Amino acid sequence: MMACWKHLAMALLLSGAAALASAQQPASAPAAVPANPAVQPAQPFANVVSENVFDLPRRDLAKEAQDQTARRVTQPGNNAPVWREVNSDQAGYASLPGLESGVLIQRTGQKWRLFRNGVITVWGGWLVVLVPLAILAFFLRRGQIRLKEAPTGRRIERFTPTERYVHWTMAISFVTLGVSGIAMLWGKHFLLPLMGHQLFGWLTYVLKNLHNLVGPLFTVSIVVAFVMWAHDNLPRRGDLQWLLRLGGMFGGHGAEVPSHRFNAGEKLWFWGGLVVFGLILSASGWVLDRIVPGVDYYRSTMQLAEIVHAIAAVGMICLSLGHIYIGTIGMEGAYRAMREGYVDEAWAKEHHVLWYDDIQAGKIPAQRSKPPEPPEAREQPAKG
Repeated sequence: MMACWKHLAMALLLSGAAALASAQQPASAPAAVPANPAVQPAQPFANVVSENVFDLPRRDLAKEAQDQTARRVTQPGNNAPVWREVNSDQAGYASLPGLESGVLIQRTGQKWRLFRNGVITVWGGWLVVLVPLAILAFFLRRGQIRLKEAPTGRRIERFTPTERYVHWTMAISFVTLGVSGIAMLWGKHFLLPLMGHQLFGWLTYVLKNLHNLVGPLFTVSIVVAFVMWAHDNLPRRGDLQWLLRLGGMFGGHGAEVPSHRFNAGEKLWFWGGLVVFGLILSASGWVLDRIVPGVDYYRSTMQLAEIVHAIAAVGMICLSLGHIYIGTIGMEGAYRAMREGYVDEAWAKEHHVLWYDDIQAGKIPAQRSKPPEPPEAREQPAKG
């Protein structure tokens, strides 16, 4: 009897070990089933053959014919060749006038859409969000850059009325373009769920037309600003030292790096943000508006212009945030200089000492525009 129990226990142990071993072994893979593209679509960018998103692999016509012959055995009446020809960028007959009106499906259109909604929207969106957060963190740590000396009451003209008019025209038009562009590029992610399709559709329609109307004004203001300020923004001795020390911004109460009328940071914004990004934005925007003469507006041309326009817009928005911060709450007296046109001598001496020295030496006039008349002179009647 005891031997029988031993044999039964041994059999149970062996059967349990066999079950455990079979459970640890991977199950045999089922027979391969061809993927249905309607259920399992191809991965994005799977057929992009280079860094250029518009590069697509060449068609192998012999391989396509062979595959179609085999496909007809299991799928009688298969019309894959018809759709393959439709998706081959071939131009057929169309009575509608216009470029590419005979092309039903553009092969690179999907690649452009994936790049716009993937790379530009995701990475550009992170930049537009992280840059303000970094500026906020810096402001909370550093605070406003205040004057170390008390104001003297003696004023120096920093910007003439013409310069201020051009600046505010450029600033207002840029903010209008930036807000409308952000709504068109990212609005469907944060505005559409709140507003609904109908209201969001009307909003984007208005913003799109406003964007197209304000764009040429922004271009003109950039050209005028370049003519006015290019000379004062030329590289000069000491600019590299200013950049290496960030103007002494992290130095606490240390002395600021000497600079002329515009420091190296302002010059970097002028040449990088205003000139480079601004002109790229303007040129690509004019193409998107279809107002450049002599250009054939193919779909690929518009797609490339849209990608360039979006990348330049993200870059200029990020740079402008730093410029806006310093010009408003980041530095004491900076906003008043552009609003009223004047700064105190203490401000000029502390932040642009070389420019202040040139004024004291008589090389630059302290008042470059016609000063406003005092109230008493305006109230006196004209002599007849």
